[in-house]
Amino acid sequence: MKILLLGSGGREHALAWKMAQSTYCEQLFIAPGNAGTAQYGQNLDIAVSDFEKIKSFCVENAISLVVPGSEEPLVKGIYDYFQQDAALQHIPVMGPSALGAQLEGSKAFAKQFMQRHNIPTAAYREFSEENYEEGVAYLRSHTLPIVLKADGLAAGKGVVILNDREEAVVEFSQMIKDAKFGDASKTVVVEQFLTGIELSVFVLTDGHSYKILPTAKDYKRIGEGDTGLNTGGMGAVSPVPFADQAFMALVEDRVIRPTVSGLEKENIVYNGFIFFGLINVNGEPFVIEYNCRMGDPETEVVIPRLQNDLLELFKAVQEGQLSSQTIYEDARVATTVMLVAKGYPEAYEKGKVISNIPAPTQDQLVFQAGTKAAGGEILTNGGRVLTVTSLATDLGIALTHSRQTAEIIDFEGKYYRRDIGYEFV
Repeated sequence: MKILLLGSGGREHALAWKMAQSTYCEQLFIAPGNAGTAQYGQNLDIAVSDFEKIKSFCVENAISLVVPGSEEPLVKGIYDYFQQDAALQHIPVMGPSALGAQLEGSKAFAKQFMQRHNIPTAAYREFSEENYEEGVAYLRSHTLPIVLKADGLAAGKGVVILNDREEAVVEFSQMIKDAKFGDASKTVVVEQFLTGIELSVFVLTDGHSYKILPTAKDYKRIGEGDTGLNTGGMGAVSPVPFADQAFMALVEDRVIRPTVSGLEKENIVYNGFIFFGLINVNGEPFVIEYNCRMGDPETEVVIPRLQNDLLELFKAVQEGQLSSQTIYEDARVATTVMLVAKGYPEAYEKGKVISNIPAPTQDQLVFQAGTKAAGGEILTNGGRVLTVTSLATDLGIALTHSRQTAEIIDFEGKYYRRDIGYEFV
């Protein structure tokens, strides 16, 4: 198989690393990729949403599978674009239709879908310019804390939790009136705050059957102790200690099965990953959000623990044979620590030289995210720069190994959280 992987982050480095190991992998291309993905395939100077250039490359190079790593091309309809073009129809896209991708692309769509299929989630209301004043009044009488979510994609930063009603009104105004998150906050979802501990559950589906992948928990806040601004993710652990067999049975019965059957009942085409952002509230799972792809940095702990040939699973999805597959998980624990640029998630500098990146071993992998190769050196090229993933028989040991390597790797302004997994050790 000749594969085109779309994306440039740590998630794509992990996927490239995994797919390159497959017996089905003849050639791997990554658009646009980063300095890490270049170790496993050929990087291309093509943006993930430049469908015309993607088409030309796929046709000219006889690509047999397209794997979108990030949500952007999926929400923008790359699956539909391929299906509607006679020159591309024969090339499978590992991801949902544009309508299926609305599970992530629109918080309001996702909430309505969950209501229709009795999937447990927080109570909510949605507001826009049309009912703005009603929204202000609603906020002023809402219980605290208040959760505000930009309806559309906002790079993981469109969720705000506030403990003051007037601050909530100001934020609400900035989102709708001042377009704080652009078109993403034209509609704002106001949600009930749920108290509990979060986790991420991933499935691969062919639209009928599904397979559950290893669980993970990521850490969004920039500061230790889960303080400060939200980021795209500062680290992750897998598996999640409290996600035992009994809890996962509830997740499957109340969340996963009704989601997949709901998509099928509504004739929504969905081939690929579903990411369930869940919260455990006194032993009961509630859905916080859906994503239409794997998470980042969760991919960097889930994929190393997945012992299956990933392309064999993708092939089974395309052939409608996923139900015949068995998922095999590494018994070891995986942890990843994200190294970020100074100033992230706000303004940060690029172009800093990175040194002391260790070679991969059976127990540790360094996945590159915001990097680029130039002049024989690897430079920072994003806010989230590298993730250090370690595998061990014990969570504490894995975390120690990740932190030790994070300390050794060097670039100007490096920052990382030293407390990833703190509630479990």
